[in-house]
Amino acid sequence: MQGSRKMVTLRLMWGLLVLCVVAASPRRYVRQAELDKFYNNNVDLDLNVDTDDVYDYYDGIDEPQIEIGTLRPDEDVDPSHHASLEEEEEEEVEHVEPEERRTAEGSEDNELPIKPQHIPSGSGESGTLMGPSAQGGMGTCLLCTCLVGSVYCDDLKLDHVPPLSKETTHFYARYNKIARIGKSSFANLNKLKRIDLTSNGISWIDDDAFFGLPALEELVLRENSIRQLPALPHSMILIDASLNHLGSTGIQREAFKDMPGLLYLYLTDNNINHIPVPLPDSLRSLHLQNNNIQMMHEDTFCNPHDLNYIRNALEDVRLDGNPINLSRTPQAYICLPRIPIGALI
Repeated sequence: MQGSRKMVTLRLMWGLLVLCVVAASPRRYVRQAELDKFYNNNVDLDLNVDTDDVYDYYDGIDEPQIEIGTLRPDEDVDPSHHASLEEEEEEEVEHVEPEERRTAEGSEDNELPIKPQHIPSGSGESGTLMGPSAQGGMGTCLLCTCLVGSVYCDDLKLDHVPPLSKETTHFYARYNKIARIGKSSFANLNKLKRIDLTSNGISWIDDDAFFGLPALEELVLRENSIRQLPALPHSMILIDASLNHLGSTGIQREAFKDMPGLLYLYLTDNNINHIPVPLPDSLRSLHLQNNNIQMMHEDTFCNPHDLNYIRNALEDVRLDGNPINLSRTPQAYICLPRIPIGALI
């Protein structure tokens, strides 16, 4: 009996202890408020704070309500004074001084219009349809295509060479209607290296039209009606006058003798009746097919006084399409590294 009373007493004491512990611990929402207070206001956490004090603390803070998804407004600037970007730009335009506005408008009025007009002078012929800078050659780029020093005027129905800048190095005017090349067509173009006038119907070239070009290396005059090949500078590397009407008198005597750097000479389809000797030792390729050449001599390519002479550079000789039998004159090409292409019977 006495033992059971002790058990009841112990249970009652244990229950009272539990109730005291529970009553002494702070409520959950009070602890959460203290944690929020610590993170948001950077204060020390005190878990023993009274609940009423916590509520009084939060009631004393007057924070602005911030809408989710927006930026907090600047407290120092009145939002009513903000203006849109367009309104500010309009105000700036309205406050431009009249004198400054007149100056800006006057500068625009003084600009030259970029439209084609007839220019009476230049390196080419007169009356060329070009822009305001045609005298310096830049106006040609309004009509042609200019890339650094190269000028492309292909298939534009030109009837003469347009004015070119002195910096021009390569000029292409293929498939036009240029009938004549005068001595002033390429005057003072000391940097010009290549001229291509393929298929223009050219029938006349002044004899000094190209001779005064110190840098000229390549001249292409294919598919024209040229009857007389003009004098060319000693700097030539490539000459292509195929498909013209040079005939038996269209090439000057010893025309290619003083060209130590000549590599390629193309004279096909010209009704030529002889090989234009002497040819420089530098020559690599000679195309004379479809002409009227009937014979070769011992000294045409070789040196009959030096049996050890070998012409190593000239590897490409085309004589096919000519009324010549190469087997009859083997001594004429015995010094060549390869037999010329042509009839052997």
